[in-house]
Amino acid sequence: MTKLHNKISLKNLRKKLRHNSTDAEKRLWLFLKNKQLNGRKFTRQHSIGNYIVDFYCAKERIIVELDGEHHFEEEQKIYDEKRTKYFETLGFKVIRFRNVDVLFDTDSVLKRIEQKFR
Repeated sequence: MTKLHNKISLKNLRKKLRHNSTDAEKRLWLFLKNKQLNGRKFTRQHSIGNYIVDFYCAKERIIVELDGEHHFEEEQKIYDEKRTKYFETLGFKVIRFRNVDVLFDTDSVLKRIEQKFR
């Protein structure tokens, strides 16, 4: 059986992404790390299949993705939809937020994530 989570082949890329986080990723991580959001453990730059997601909560099977400006370009939208469908076929819930919302309306973002908890 093929390994689904955190493939060894993506380890260096995951590490690089963690060290080059966007301001929005850094801000959201302040609230998600150390089980701060309702005791749920989140990891960042977690790989599922051949994709790396921004944040992942295994207990809730939730993927949180943050979108910068390039995510609103047509080609990127199509790619993001393909990723989302792939994750949903595996039973994951995908939540997407704009970087600007994370930076300027963090409370609403956290509430929307909590609403996805069982």
